[in-house]
Amino acid sequence: MEFFCYHRDRAGSAALRMELLERHWSYMDRYEKELIARGPTFGEDGETPTGSVHIVDLPDAAAARAFAFEEPGYQAGVYRDVLLRRWRNLLGRTMWEFPGGRSGGNRYLVIGLGPASGAGPTVGLDVPAEREDLIAYGPLLSDDGATRVGTAALVRAPDADAARAVLALEGCGDGHGTGNGGGNTGRYADVEVHEWEFGGRR
Repeated sequence: MEFFCYHRDRAGSAALRMELLERHWSYMDRYEKELIARGPTFGEDGETPTGSVHIVDLPDAAAARAFAFEEPGYQAGVYRDVLLRRWRNLLGRTMWEFPGGRSGGNRYLVIGLGPASGAGPTVGLDVPAEREDLIAYGPLLSDDGATRVGTAALVRAPDADAARAVLALEGCGDGHGTGNGGGNTGRYADVEVHEWEFGGRR
């Protein structure tokens, strides 16, 4: 059972995050075999941490909640909130199997949350035909896995606009808008784009 977990940093918590970095890595080492993707997100300056992404395969929702809320940074107050959702690995691989490797080009987290008012529920999701730049891709789901409530993707792209356009490729957006946390795209109530990098020990 796959889950998408995004810990969003509290403003001013960067020093505490760095202080706990080794504890964070040690905690994640326990989930090495379960992790599909991981890595930090950054602000527009490309340096200030804004969050931490983990996509993980766990037995059930209770295990996912334990994973998210027992993490050392969460326990110490690094994060302001946590987005934890069922997810489905439509690419069928981990980020370490991404043909593009760990580096080269800009990397982004794209989250489409929806549906927008009047758009109706978004239930189906197909992998875009142009998939060579997709690192991870799948639907955000309700707790029972029956309803799609959004999409989460990790993507290689030249800039934030191009990363956002991955939602247009699935037929659920127009690809317009810029910056982190930006506006309304197609049938999504909100779309976020964050700079992201491959995680793990350096």
